[in-house]
Parts: sequence; C-alpha cells; structure tokens
Amino acid sequence: MFFTVSFYIALAIFILGLIYKIATWFRYRVGAEARDTSFMGRVFAALKGIISTLFSVKIVVLLKVFFLDVLFQIRTLRESPLRWVMHLCLFWGFMLLFLWHGLSAIFTAKLFPDYSATVNPFFFLRNLFGLLVIIGLAIAAYRRFVPKLPRLKTSPMDHYVMIIIAVIMVSGYLLEGTKMVSHGRYEVMVEDYADVDDDEALEALESYWVKEFRIVSPTLKGPFDDEVLEQGLEIHEESCAACHSKPQSAFLSYAASRAIKPIAGIVDRAHIHVGLLYIHFMACFIGLAYLPFSKMFHMFASPVSLLANAVMDPEKSDPANIATRQVMELDACTHCGSCSLRCSAGMAFEEIRNVNILPSEKIAAVKALAKGKALSERELRDIQEGLYLCTNCHRCTVACPVGINLQDLWFNVRETVLEKGYPELLTLSPLSFYRGLRRDKIVEDRYREPLLVARKALAEACRAIEADETITDAHIDNLFIKSLALSNQGNTFSYCFTCTTCTSACPVVRNFENPREALGLVPHQIIHAAIVGVGDLIFRANMLWDCLGCYQCQEQCPQGVRVTDVLYELKNIAMKQVNGRPKKTQVGMKS
Repeated sequence: MFFTVSFYIALAIFILGLIYKIATWFRYRVGAEARDTSFMGRVFAALKGIISTLFSVKIVVLLKVFFLDVLFQIRTLRESPLRWVMHLCLFWGFMLLFLWHGLSAIFTAKLFPDYSATVNPFFFLRNLFGLLVIIGLAIAAYRRFVPKLPRLKTSPMDHYVMIIIAVIMVSGYLLEGTKMVSHGRYEVMVEDYADVDDDEALEALESYWVKEFRIVSPTLKGPFDDEVLEQGLEIHEESCAACHSKPQSAFLSYAASRAIKPIAGIVDRAHIHVGLLYIHFMACFIGLAYLPFSKMFHMFASPVSLLANAVMDPEKSDPANIATRQVMELDACTHCGSCSLRCSAGMAFEEIRNVNILPSEKIAAVKALAKGKALSERELRDIQEGLYLCTNCHRCTVACPVGINLQDLWFNVRETVLEKGYPELLTLSPLSFYRGLRRDKIVEDRYREPLLVARKALAEACRAIEADETITDAHIDNLFIKSLALSNQGNTFSYCFTCTTCTSACPVVRNFENPREALGLVPHQIIHAAIVGVGDLIFRANMLWDCLGCYQCQEQCPQGVRVTDVLYELKNIAMKQVNGRPKKTQVGMKS
C-alpha cells in the first residue's frame, strides 16, 4: 500500500511538473519575438502550427527526423561514435526499462496477459535493458573524468543524474540478487503458491531450488539424490514453473546473488532485502517526481526540439512560435559539450575565465534570464561578455545533436540583454559586424541605443579634454603608457615617428571629407597620443572604434609599428577602464 500510494504521488508530481515545464515554454521568452503576444496567444499559435504541419507534406520530414534523429540519434553519431553508443544505451535502456518494468502494470501486463516479472523473456530482458543503462553510465563517467576533454564542464546536475540512475540500477540488482538466495523469500513463496503439505515433498522441492535456483538453505546442502531432485522438479512444475524461470537468465541479478551467497544467511536474517526494496523504490519515485525539474527533462524536450527545428522556417514561421521554440530549446540542451568543443571563441576562455564564453555553459545563464531571476551586476556583465565574444560562426548550431539553433538564440538574448542598458563596448568594435548585418531584425531605436550607452560609458570613464586645451603633465597617465608598453600586442607604439603612412592607407579615413572632425583622431594621431600618454583623448576618438581591423595601416608602416594590434590593445584597456566602474543593477527578462 505504501509503495502504491508513493508511486501515484510521484506520478502526479511528474505529470504536474511536465505540465508546468511545458507551460513555461509559452510564458517566457529569450528575444524580441512575440513581445506583445499573450500566453494563450502563443498556445493557440503553437496548436495552429502543429495542425498545419501534420496535414501537410512536412509530415514526411517529421517522420524522417523522428526515426533518424530521435530514435536512432544519427546527429550524435556524426559527432562522436562513442557518445552515440552512450546516448543510445541510456535512451533505449532507460525508456525500455521504464515501460517494461517501471510501468509493467500499465504497459507490459496489458500487452502480455501471461506477464510475470520472474519468467522469461521478461526476466532476461529486464537485466538486458538495465545493462544498457549501466554501459551508458560507464561511458558517461569515462567521458567526464578520464580523457579530460577541453572545455567540457561537469555541473552538479550532471552528477545528480548519474548518481540517481546509478542508485536505481545498483539497488535494483542487489535487491533481485538477495531475493534469489533468500530462504525466507522462498518459504513465503511456498506458503503462498505451493499446494504441498507433506514434509518429504517440501524437502524435495527445497532441494531442487537449492540445486537449480541457488537459494541458500540453512538446513539443506548438496549434493542431492537424483530421485529427490526429480520429485522436486515435479512439484516445481506443478506449483512454481509458471511464474519462475531459472535465475541464470537474469545474468546481472544472478551475478549479484553469487557475490552475496557467502553472507546470504546474515543478509536474510537481517531482512536486508526490505531495506533495498525501500531504497530502490524511493530512488525511482524521487527520480520520477524530480525528472521534469532536472536535466533529465531533455528526454522529452530534445525530441520536440529536433522535430520543431526540422519544419520551422525562421522567415515564414509565426514569431510567437519562434519565441516558444527558443525557450523550449533551453530545456532541450543535454549539456553534452559538443558546442563548446567546436566553439571558435572557446580559446578566449583560456585567457578570460568566464564560463559564459562557452556555449554549453551559457544555457544556464540564459535560463536564469528567461525565468526573470534577479541578477547582480557581476553576473550580468559575465553573461553579456560571453554573448558578445561569440563570433557568429554557426559551428555550435551545426554541432548540436538536439538541433538547437544556438546562433539565433545568442543573437536574440544578446539584444535583450543590451536593452537593459548595461554598456557593452564590443558593440563599437568589429565584433558587432554580425549585428549590423542583421540590423533589419532590430527596431531602429533599439539598434542605436546600445551604441549610445557604450559611448556614454566611455565619456564618463574618460576625462574631457577640450579641442583647444593644451596638453600638460596633468593629462599624462604614466600607468597607461606602462600597461601598453608591457603588452605583447601593443608594445611597438613607441617606434612611431608620425610619418602619417598609416593614416594615408586607412580606408576609414578615406571615407570622410573631413576625417579629423568625423573621427576625432586619425591613426597616426592615436599612436602619437599613446606615446604621450593621453589615453582619455584616444578612448573618446571615434577612430578607435570605427577601425575595421583590415591591417592595411600595419602592413605599410615603415617603422614596423603594429598599428592595428595597438588599436586592439587600446580597446582592451578602454574596456577594462569602463568595466572597472561599479554599477548597481539587477536584471531579468521575464515576459
């Protein structure tokens, strides 16, 4: 009764959790899409999209993706055969074990009227499915802890998933193994099912079970006479064979029983199987109840992500459905690390220890933003930095085994974070080129606002120098000169003798009739200002941020000044100066 009630409580929590998680797909957003669409509006848009897809030629695409990418996970195979084996073992082993054994009364017993947990093929298959899960767990543990793959991070949720599944599997096999050798369990079975009263017959049956089923009897030891075993076999076939196959077919449980055999008497008298029963069932119930709120929810979200991305067109699909899909993709992430291993900006993580640079680690931060959690200034800065260091190379999207369109996700989240008003100087650099290409996707005012915020932050961080003001020792920053001189990237600035070759070669300068007015300083003036040590004058100049990074100035410098590299280092110094200024803010992006 206790286990039945616990199961239905866990199942109820699981169903409610599933409904809640799916509801969040329509409640939250990660970009500007469907900003003014209500919860029910997004639900109806999704239903409309599903119905129109099912009754169109796209159903063929759905079926193809379902069989190839969901059931057989071909996308994972393209990435890594070892991970493919791991995922197939975990997916098929867990799902089959859950349906075959966990929901046996609901699923297996309905399909097979003669079902009994201790007869074949059910006895054997349960162990086989469990073996698949154990193989998957072993590969997962190996990948996480042995090769030490670069950029592959293990989160507490990864540990939880491995621990809870391991507890379920180990306790299950130990429970089955203790039952196999338990004389107490044998006596209960005989009392309930064997229609035998004669002591001699009971002894014959027990002898047969000691010999063939390996129970550990406190009174009977082998070897036994053939006549006794034949008599025991007859009684067994009359009373027990219908619901008991030989334990050897359940190979893992049988191996556990052989290991327990030397202490079987102690285990039996201590009723260890009862404790294992509670551990196993409670671990199963806790795992079931917590599944919608854990990483394991991707078992449901990942197939939906694969199917949705296969049939949705970013240009033609309803913006409400795009918004829903992007929130759903956050739950679909398996934290496998494929995107981080392929990330073009991943090398920056070696220098800037911000985990939000890595795509697989950004997902957790984006989830926090989508849920509207209050974030500190430091957390927001790290998220924005990680989002903007993305090179938009599309490699993470191509590598994702569950089909998440990560590049679009980063773009939408980046725009949402920029709207919060936190200055991001990278919007002024060539790293904003992709944002410019997608300018038509952004409302005009919202496109320019982050640029103005960044410019304002620079102005506030720098000391204003008037155009007709004479540069004196008070303007010179020796620390600035020292930091630039110590930089491997920018230490050639002192070679400059102001020949203006770099300015003559610059395509940005040639773009203006009056470059001095439009750009503030031109390249050779920036280098000269660096020599003098007037950093504030440089950081305010548009030229520093309008530089295309084309290297024409550097290639033609007769003195070997690495002009473009110096400008990059100056940008780095400016960013440090602005980011070092405290700003109290708490930001979320709940719809």
